[in-house]
Amino acid sequence: MTTRRNFLKSTLAATAAASTTLSLARSSHAAGSDKIKIGLIGCGGRGSGAAVNAMNAGPDVTLVAMADIFEDRVTGARQRLKELKPDQVAVDDDHMFVGFDAYQKVIDSADVVLIAAASHFHPVYLKAAVAANKHVFCEKPHGLDVPGLKIAMAAGEEAKKKNLTLVSGLCWRYDLGVRETIKRVQDGAIGDVINVQENYLTRPYILRERQPEWSEMYYQYQNWYHFNWLSGDQTAQQLIHSIDKGSWILGDVPPLKAWGMGGRQVCLDPKYGDQFDHFAVVFEYASGARMFGFCRDIPNCYNGTTDVVFGSKGQAYLPTRCKITGATEWEYDGPKVSMYDQEHKELFDGIRSGNYVNNTSYMFTSSMLAILAQMVCYTGKEITWEQAMQSTLDFTQKEYSFDAEPPVKPDAAGNYATAMPGITPFA
Repeated sequence: MTTRRNFLKSTLAATAAASTTLSLARSSHAAGSDKIKIGLIGCGGRGSGAAVNAMNAGPDVTLVAMADIFEDRVTGARQRLKELKPDQVAVDDDHMFVGFDAYQKVIDSADVVLIAAASHFHPVYLKAAVAANKHVFCEKPHGLDVPGLKIAMAAGEEAKKKNLTLVSGLCWRYDLGVRETIKRVQDGAIGDVINVQENYLTRPYILRERQPEWSEMYYQYQNWYHFNWLSGDQTAQQLIHSIDKGSWILGDVPPLKAWGMGGRQVCLDPKYGDQFDHFAVVFEYASGARMFGFCRDIPNCYNGTTDVVFGSKGQAYLPTRCKITGATEWEYDGPKVSMYDQEHKELFDGIRSGNYVNNTSYMFTSSMLAILAQMVCYTGKEITWEQAMQSTLDFTQKEYSFDAEPPVKPDAAGNYATAMPGITPFA
């Protein structure tokens, strides 16, 4: 059993031990003499993908440790990764860690830590890795509530002081075509930006069927995408990518306020947990610009992930076919590389050169935008940025184990309570 106290404070011993030394990636590898050892926390599809992207960054990158709360995820991922990268996967049985404390064992084993577990855990894992002087790749979101986000951002600032690389999984920042298009927009190619429309329309996440032997908590961890306390709903899982691009276009300044609507119209079966299946949110900025964010997770509907920027002299379109129309006619025709590979290339290039990358600033703003989007759609209220930053809602649990009491439980019919706009309070 892992209690709230030792889960949140388990980094203290690691901090003391790490404070006297530098990680290998900061010292001996800088001289070109050592391989860079990476450790993976979270061995699902995104974690396995991140490990491949990291190893694509160079033959000197070696996977040496893996962790997950589910044993089959660790064993299955090692087998798949070994088949894909036989010369770079060196994870022996003693470095396959399982359990709620397994993350710390990976941190102790590696120079660079890849964090891609259930989003609920990102702030604590990030804090622990930075405390141990490790470079980090951390998937989005970087907090599901304001207290958690503040933990993550404090770790990000500490990483800056320690000259540690911290790269965010907000991957569109590393797409070359998107970068060039947004640069041109910010240089005035479409005049003043008036509105940004962000769309993330897709189908529901994978569902794992409940098994008779599973506890309720075990079931929720297996289906963590569908429970708000573990995932932050789709504003934090999907829409965050889109509004991150919009925020980038608008200079990464916080909005004054937001309002929106959302609900659960089609995905009513208990298997969909306690989440909404659609969101629409409006962010209002001091410049007069507005960002509109739309997200939907309903089967058998039109799907699309698109961005449209409306300016006083034209429009810009992202992300797959990046182009500008109006006073300036332009379309990106430069190199096309995987943004997932590119973010790891820049991470490891920074470690090798000593020009450490740190994405803390926009990690905070974009994660907070996702939190604010959920707040306004769940409550039905208009909420300012300052009000949102004072939120005391905290998803931290008193105990982390498969036998613990979950924060949400099904009723007699198996249904989970869902937020009700106009009724659910802002907290």
